Amino acid sequence: MPKISKRRKANLASVVETVLSPAEAVATLRKFKTPKFDQTVNVVMHLGIDPKQADQILRGSIGLPNGTGKTARVVCFCQSDKVAAAKAAGAVEAGSDDLVAKIEGGWMDFDVAVASPDMMRVVSKLGKVLGPKGLMPSPKAGTVAPDVINAVKEYSNGKQEYRNDDGGNVHGVIGKLSFADAKLVENLEAFIANIQKVKPAAAKGTYVKKCVIAACMSPGVQVSV
Repeated sequence: MPKISKRRKANLASVVETVLSPAEAVATLRKFKTPKFDQTVNVVMHLGIDPKQADQILRGSIGLPNGTGKTARVVCFCQSDKVAAAKAAGAVEAGSDDLVAKIEGGWMDFDVAVASPDMMRVVSKLGKVLGPKGLMPSPKAGTVAPDVINAVKEYSNGKQEYRNDDGGNVHGVIGKLSFADAKLVENLEAFIANIQKVKPAAAKGTYVKKCVIAACMSPGVQVSV
């Protein structure tokens, strides 16, 4: 049986069962004993959707006002006249057929792939490579965009994709524990507002059933929505 650390025991003993405002929830995270590294702060929203119904699936992307404290390695599928601008915006690699060939050759040192709409005929060749890894550019995820240079900037600076899991939960990152309280609260409220905004028309009853935030090694704190 796994041994529970003293820090974990102390944190579990101080868990608050009440539902707190975003500001109170963030302040409560500060009270837990923390490890020496800067923890990521995550949010999970349990939604009243039926994940088996196509018209109730949530998928999209969101850029938070204060970023997430993470950066991503982005590749950009674009015309040759935009390659330099894409790299200047933060892309680790950019191109069209040449980039496709590089990835087909086994190069996969990136986290996000973005493309302009006119490039999808080229990118489609990589469906079997990028699809299983969740890296295929998609309009729903915001990774196929007319302004591909801006998309590179946003994803390089931490814009994140979200998609509900089989239990109807949506997961996201709202920053690092080193962020000021006000920045974490602003990011949390922006994430919640975005998920509420994209409520599927087919979803009935209570939409947001529960919202919890937690640092990666702390107990969860329930947030009022």
